[in-house]
Amino acid sequence: ARVSLIFATSAVASGLLFGGVIGSLAGFMRGKVDGAIGFGIDVSLAMPGLVIYIFFITMIGKFGLVWMCLVVSALVIAPYARVARANALAISNREFVTAARSIGTNKARILFREVIPNVYPTLFAYALVSMGVLIILESTLSFLGIGMPIPTSSWGNMIAESRRDLAINPWPLVWPALTLILTVYSINVVADWIRKDMAARTSALS
Repeated sequence: ARVSLIFATSAVASGLLFGGVIGSLAGFMRGKVDGAIGFGIDVSLAMPGLVIYIFFITMIGKFGLVWMCLVVSALVIAPYARVARANALAISNREFVTAARSIGTNKARILFREVIPNVYPTLFAYALVSMGVLIILESTLSFLGIGMPIPTSSWGNMIAESRRDLAINPWPLVWPALTLILTVYSINVVADWIRKDMAARTSALS
């Protein structure tokens, strides 16, 4: 659990910090800035993430939690930026942003005081959903032998090691797999609850 949660948390933090700000900037500024950032996001999303991960890990020649976190944290920036950009485009047309522009507030102040704080609630809900996906990703990479090196404990390593004795003793595979499923399920339940709560508050304000 420690390995998976550290991996997922670091990747989510990178997406929220860098992807959220970059996407908010693109959606708010529009024009050439939006075009340049949007092009970069589209190119990043078009690249096969697993192939890029294997390439960098092979070039580095090292396996471990630190390198996994660094490579995947860079790869998740584009999806977060896409979500943030879509929300920033909608928020930029809201009344409070128009009012701030009409009284002569500079763009940087509007971005950091009006747009970004309203983009991040949706981004946090997306982060919880992606956190479950990242936990499964870490387990998959470790299972395939390109993630956490043995003998470091991780759910993927435990499942991979238990395959050898699966015919005579399936329990070493059942428990890490069941724990992995329950963890991801719990995170998804919390994400659904937060999303419903946000939707209820938004409808109450409108």
